Amino acid sequence: MGKRALITGITGQDGSYLAELLLDKGYEVHGVVRRASTFTTGRIDHLFRDPHEEATRLFLHFGDLADGTGLRQVMARVEPDEVYNLAAQSHVRVSFDQPEYTADVVGTGTLRLLDVVRDYVQLSGKPVKMYQAASSEMFGAAPPPQNEHTPFHPRSPYAVSKVAAYWFCVNYRESYGLFVCNGILFNHESPRRGETFVTRKITRAATRIKLGLQEKLYLGNLDARRDWGFAGDYVDAMWRMLQQDVPDDYVVATGESHSVREFLEAVFSCLELDWQSAVEIDPRYYRPAEVDALQGDAGKARQRLGWAPRVSFHELVTMMVEADLRLAHNELLIKESGGKS
Repeated sequence: MGKRALITGITGQDGSYLAELLLDKGYEVHGVVRRASTFTTGRIDHLFRDPHEEATRLFLHFGDLADGTGLRQVMARVEPDEVYNLAAQSHVRVSFDQPEYTADVVGTGTLRLLDVVRDYVQLSGKPVKMYQAASSEMFGAAPPPQNEHTPFHPRSPYAVSKVAAYWFCVNYRESYGLFVCNGILFNHESPRRGETFVTRKITRAATRIKLGLQEKLYLGNLDARRDWGFAGDYVDAMWRMLQQDVPDDYVVATGESHSVREFLEAVFSCLELDWQSAVEIDPRYYRPAEVDALQGDAGKARQRLGWAPRVSFHELVTMMVEADLRLAHNELLIKESGGKS
């Protein structure tokens, strides 16, 4: 029998890539999804099989990080070997508008899950390894490059909540001997990135502008610098952390930094467009407290995990542009056919 993994946030970008990776490695994968009146499983629909089929290895369970009792029930049903906590209110700008909700899900939600894992391990005697999705946003105003020894200086309710979750994990590791790893992942993108995140917002808008479906793209701070990698590479680092004999915390990053302006230029260049004629600045997209520059030093992950990014910045841009160009072409075909798919 292969290992059994439980993923919170399985319907997100990272959750979908991680589910693919684990299924390829022979795992039985269980995902926690929130109940909604519309389907939210688009990123994993290609993985899903009828649960009545004997060969099915992907199963979904309703649950929420705001509901500790529900998490406890899911844990008891699944009996996982590994738990990956990827669920969050993950939009930094939105966290300023919903700080209390963000803190409850991101910070206290992680604490609820830690309690569930601790109690399960103590009562069952079965060892469980847990991965916590930490964030480069925790470094905030700390000067780059940032590594595992860089002091945190969070600049948003989201980042503050992630710092709390990070220290909850360290505390439970030291207090109860839990195998818990914090993966401090720097920005990672893909064609599956949500359309409200700046990279996907840019590639989606640029391809629509190329085909005449849109005229303008409105953005905030173009000078912010980020360390952008490919999400498919980063979930491999998550898995590697839980294959170690001793739990630890790791920075996962490319080591390169690019500004939003540079990302814009690369995307519009792919499409042979002039971004300056299409982009306008809207102050509504500025954060109350900005994170100016993030650039990760993943030397520890390279040395101890044998991990390294495979997709370059320009390959990532091309991948996202090509995927969104296909979407824009489909949108144009539907529009030209009078809205009939």
